[in-house]
Amino acid sequence: MKFSRSTKFTLLFIALFSLAACSSTSEEASNEVVAETESGIDATTRRTQELEAEARARAAAAEERIAAAALNTRVFYFDFDVSEFRQADRNVLTYHARDLAANSNKRIRLEGHADERGTREYNLALGERRAEGILNYLIVNGASRNQIEMVSYGEERPADRGTNERAYQQNRRVEIVTP
Repeated sequence: MKFSRSTKFTLLFIALFSLAACSSTSEEASNEVVAETESGIDATTRRTQELEAEARARAAAAEERIAAAALNTRVFYFDFDVSEFRQADRNVLTYHARDLAANSNKRIRLEGHADERGTREYNLALGERRAEGILNYLIVNGASRNQIEMVSYGEERPADRGTNERAYQQNRRVEIVTP
């Protein structure tokens, strides 16, 4: 089969055109793959950032709940004949100190109490030492002295009028009161 020169030229032209068309489709496809990959990376980065933001928001909300619970704790109990507050109360008192430091107009009163065992004078002094221990801790952790009033009631204002150890435990305390 013999082809004329013009037919050969036409076939050659069609073949080259087809290769060129495939080549450009391949480049376009590879550009699309690159674009899809880049948008995939962007989507992954965006999703990672969203997850990190959600985690930060959950952590902040949890911190707010913890702070609110700590600030709602306003009574601190003491062991018999001891004026140092318990180690377990440190974190709660730290939240109170930070709250006072952040709110310079806020004022509180520390009311020291004791159980009925001991003389009236001794219990007044013990209630004062208990309140003073908490006062000093609050000041060291950011509160200002002029924000805090301190008073001791000794055994005069019991939380529980019973005469057993459970009642005595309820009476050995310092209360944070907002005047």
